[in-house]
Amino acid sequence: MTLWLLRHGSTEDTEAHRYCGASDPPLSPDGRAALQSLHYIAPTGARFLTSGMRRCAETLELLFGPVPYESDPDLRELDFGAFEGSTYEQLKTDPAYQRWITGDNNANIPPGGESGNAMAARVLAALQRMLLDGRDAVAVVHGGTIAVVMEALFPQERRNRWQWQPRCGAGYVLTFTGTGPTWAPWTPDNAESTAE
Repeated sequence: MTLWLLRHGSTEDTEAHRYCGASDPPLSPDGRAALQSLHYIAPTGARFLTSGMRRCAETLELLFGPVPYESDPDLRELDFGAFEGSTYEQLKTDPAYQRWITGDNNANIPPGGESGNAMAARVLAALQRMLLDGRDAVAVVHGGTIAVVMEALFPQERRNRWQWQPRCGAGYVLTFTGTGPTWAPWTPDNAESTAE
């Protein structure tokens, strides 16, 4: 089985470095333009999935056309709760924010949101369902979602979630065989001409 993981295009929240998880903004004009300059080849016979968020569905259609797809809300980004839509600069003096970012960030829960551990549990449950299904799949999801999968499947790489996050419009190709998973970067076939 092969699983292609692709991060959605940028939104105004992404570009402003605002926390954006449970909120559902569309792609920004710049995000749409950047995706329109990419050229991905849709894997033959693969099923398509998104997290159900607008930015993922818009990315899927821009890159692959009006293909049928399924949505799995377990593939969503972390719910940042009260911190949604704010930047570090806006939050840095907030005691609740300082408590959240201090110590074990995976266990800490933002007010009204979810912990990194809770997010990882639901994302990995969705991954398990995909693996049990056994069909090749393209999942257009979120940077945090992709990072959770990569950190869990490739601990020997010694990368944390932030280091695994691909840029918008890029991702990874995972191949699952009897000897275990392998990965490679997934970039558009014209990546050299459009790379940042």
